[in-house]
Amino acid sequence: MDAKTPILQPDAAIRGGAHEARRHDSAHKHVRGDAPYIDDMIEPAGTLHGWLGLSAHAHAKIVSMDLDAVRAAPGVRLVLTGEDVPGVNDISPTGRHDEPVLATGEALYHGQPLFAVIGETREAARRAAQLAKISYEVLPHVSDVVAAMEAGYPMVTEPLTLRRGDAAAGLAKAQHRLKGEMRVGGQDHFYLESHIAMAIPGEDDEVTVWSSTQHPSEVQHMVSHALGVASNAVTVNVRRMGGGFGGKETQGNQFAAIAAIAAKKLNRAVKIRPDRDDDMIITGKRHDFHIAYDVGYDDDGRIHAVDATFAARCGFSSDLSGPVTDRALFHADNCYFYEDVRLVSKPMMTNTVSNTAFRGFGGPQGVVGAERIIEEIAYKLGRDPLEIRKANFYAGPGRDVTPYHQRVEDNIIARVVEDLEASSDYQVRREEILEFNEMSPVIRRGISLTPVKFGISFTATWYNQAGALVHVYQDGSIHLNHGGTEMGQGLNTKVAQVLAAEFQVDFDSIRITATTTGKVPNTSATAASSGTDLNAMAAADAARQIKERLVAFAAEQYRVSPDAVRFEANHVHIGDLSLPFAGFIKQAYMGRVQLSAAGFYKTPKIHWDRASGTGRPFYYYAYGAAVSEVSVDTLTGEYQVDRVDVLHDVGRSLNPAIDIGQVEGAFVQGMGWLTTEELWWDDKGRLRTHAPSTYKIPLASDRPRIFNVKLADWAENREPTIRRSKAVGEPPFMLPISVLEAISMAVASIDDYRQCPRLDAPATPERVLMAVERLKDSAGAA
Repeated sequence: MDAKTPILQPDAAIRGGAHEARRHDSAHKHVRGDAPYIDDMIEPAGTLHGWLGLSAHAHAKIVSMDLDAVRAAPGVRLVLTGEDVPGVNDISPTGRHDEPVLATGEALYHGQPLFAVIGETREAARRAAQLAKISYEVLPHVSDVVAAMEAGYPMVTEPLTLRRGDAAAGLAKAQHRLKGEMRVGGQDHFYLESHIAMAIPGEDDEVTVWSSTQHPSEVQHMVSHALGVASNAVTVNVRRMGGGFGGKETQGNQFAAIAAIAAKKLNRAVKIRPDRDDDMIITGKRHDFHIAYDVGYDDDGRIHAVDATFAARCGFSSDLSGPVTDRALFHADNCYFYEDVRLVSKPMMTNTVSNTAFRGFGGPQGVVGAERIIEEIAYKLGRDPLEIRKANFYAGPGRDVTPYHQRVEDNIIARVVEDLEASSDYQVRREEILEFNEMSPVIRRGISLTPVKFGISFTATWYNQAGALVHVYQDGSIHLNHGGTEMGQGLNTKVAQVLAAEFQVDFDSIRITATTTGKVPNTSATAASSGTDLNAMAAADAARQIKERLVAFAAEQYRVSPDAVRFEANHVHIGDLSLPFAGFIKQAYMGRVQLSAAGFYKTPKIHWDRASGTGRPFYYYAYGAAVSEVSVDTLTGEYQVDRVDVLHDVGRSLNPAIDIGQVEGAFVQGMGWLTTEELWWDDKGRLRTHAPSTYKIPLASDRPRIFNVKLADWAENREPTIRRSKAVGEPPFMLPISVLEAISMAVASIDDYRQCPRLDAPATPERVLMAVERLKDSAGAA
């Protein structure tokens, strides 16, 4: 699509085209319980089931592993160890060969899979796994990122430095200077469907794998490596996932590889699905960060220099920690121009599960750091943080270059914030809250307006490509297959809407089929908020190829100019003649017109040189802002979110209903990350928050009492994306930082707003209460 492509309004003459608010294509199935997931599929006769045997220590040499009793247990058909992997015992997504399918010789985190039991039933395999006799030599372990730095642990991958100007000189000459640090906690994905894979052996070296994965092509490659066969022998299918959030970008590799190895060894279908506890113990989380910053600023609150380090708990292997910690630096500026800046990542190894992608991919941790800096300056100067934000927004020439040297050319954050500030009555409410806090001895209230600028594209440039396969059948029905995966976010619905609009037919004419490596090869992960941008463009490309053939056929058959052929409202208009779409397609088939096409798209303009820390890693930016109001009980630290107002930019929305749902869901999930979802490892390196009983995701009762979400309907992507839309999956995840800062304001009222409370995240009631008590002590001492 070039810059001249018209932007279509919703077309009332077709049902379900682009820009129309339409329900998710499987919503009714989700509600009724009719949407089949892998564990709902009819199993082939003789399907076997797997269970994993896990390490009992966070760091230990495996002296011996006696599995005789496991093999002899009732119902056991096979026991696998790392020695039984026929190909390469490695599933590292970055090729660093640091993540075994099954560990051998050394266990590097508590719960690391050491062996797999394949049994006639899942229960038989589970019971047999408990019979293993493993001897360990326990070694020192580290599970905390700061402790890892102090102990001299290595980094799991190369760090990144972003630099523009001279941060040291800028700090030295600044009017004011502050230093601080904060911890930002991790987060479990807590998807409804746990990891699962089912492998069905085929002839020769072939195997078909059904996997709950966001990255079918990567699963294909990892299974082929583990089996020691070519990728063309492995087919991976994904119809839907019960949630992913990044946790199924790489973490499904292990389960798929084990199922496939067992299936080929036994020539029987094999399914493996851990229970919730094991799933949470075995699989990676959002990275928790320790952020240290040194900031120079002036009397107006304008930032002149920033020197910051972002250290992350990465776990025992690299996984995606390099790209995640890189991305934290890309977003450490958020909406703010730093005159002189140096940002450094530290992806630290720890004896914990290898952390991985999670919605925002490091970006949220970077944005939290930027907003804490703003908050610190505001309290130092006795100003409303919103004033400091506005003073530091990216602006015109001279204040429009990021720390990675990309120019911010589509900046609309000032308007977004201005509109939200007015529509939410922010200033009036803030004054009311200040007055309330003067009179209220126990309950204190807070309000905060925070913005977000989020870059869209994979920073690994080669991932910014997609394919799609479109067939038009003789009866006019259309088959759609693309490389993206559906995890509840509505990707399939949006791509089908685009295809319906391209052909100008009703949405119900489109059949969306399971993602499979056998139809669309070399797919990128459905991640980085790029699923619709990439796959809808590929589908539109396929449709245009077919339409060009149809136009040429109609022009020749009816002796008219190609310009006289139009697709409109389930018809094809050829000069003065109007034919139903299905009837015209039948004619085209009889005329031997090819009615199938493979579409392709690659994102233009982007480039990135990691060595120099310069380039244009993002095609465009998505913007948004949120105002959150909270009430805090200063005697207990408990709080509630009273009201939230959101204004978010999705360009020209392809489906406003789905986009608003994504904003709402991202906000609540991000609020959970920052307030209630706490991961905790004990002194033996064991994850103790590994079930709903010990890990608190937001409940319905935790949602904002008043929740106003609006899309910026005046916004339009200046880049020629699919119908000028913008990505929506990750950018709104940062909006609930406003909740954290509203809590901070309520706490700061204890000492008359003279100090930044410096709340670590998650701001659990315990942490809030401790912050209140610290300020009470400080106020008393003063």
